[in-house]
Amino acid sequence: MSASQKKVLILFAHPLQHRSEINVPLFNASKGFDHVTTVDLYAEYPNFRIDIDKEQQRLRDHDVIVFMFPLYWYSTPSLLKEWQDLVLEYGFAFGSKGKALEGKKLLCALTVGGSEASYCKDGFNHSGIRQVLQPLELMTELTGMAFLAPFALFGAGTATEEQRTIKHLQNWRRVLVAIAENKFDYDVASKLSELNQSLDIVITE
Repeated sequence: MSASQKKVLILFAHPLQHRSEINVPLFNASKGFDHVTTVDLYAEYPNFRIDIDKEQQRLRDHDVIVFMFPLYWYSTPSLLKEWQDLVLEYGFAFGSKGKALEGKKLLCALTVGGSEASYCKDGFNHSGIRQVLQPLELMTELTGMAFLAPFALFGAGTATEEQRTIKHLQNWRRVLVAIAENKFDYDVASKLSELNQSLDIVITE
């Protein structure tokens, strides 16, 4: 790995992995890259006893932080929220001396049960997916990170039978390869509503 190559930390949070058709394959597809560290939070902390020092050091050691999770009630699964509450503490992630995360990037790779059409102003949920994730975006602003447009799979419950899963996994690996090769445009990605339909303009050749 070159000195200029960005290091990616994937924090995977799924409490019902035996029922996962997308998230577990997506997490597994993230493995095997020299620049990527994969962490299964529910496997590592089954009792929710998070090692704060360990997690903070992981954040220090990486440039791009990925929250990988299924969207539950417009939010993250409970352990990922607990991780945020405990790890992103005053004096480390924010405050006058909390500068550890400044300049890093946050990317959410998530699955959504509803259709993409339901996530718009006139849709069932009355909000786009980026608006739903606004608490996480506000967190990144407070901690000095940059929030990237989410990598989202809508209609996750029917994705496998509709044969959309393989393409989703391929696109995700394309994102990780682009980061490894320094061909990912973070400025463009930060301005989009979602990544999936815009990879050709985010990934430079």
